[in-house]
Amino acid sequence: MEVEVQNIGPQGIWLLVRDREYFLSHRDFPWFKEAKLSDILEVELCRDHLHWAKLDVDLEIEALENPKNFPLIHKN
Repeated sequence: MEVEVQNIGPQGIWLLVRDREYFLSHRDFPWFKEAKLSDILEVELCRDHLHWAKLDVDLEIEALENPKNFPLIHKN
């Protein structure tokens, strides 16, 4: 398995992608805060990005590795 949700907590989620771990805080990635557990767990690695089909979320691996180069703007 190339991507796995390692943990989900009140502050965010931890992902293992290939051999590297990433933390996605709910503050920086608000799409996951109110999402169903089953929807968060259904993540796919598609070449260079992660895809959550049921949440309609795609995140580039590069954005997780270098977040300062990819400022996120979330609008309600």
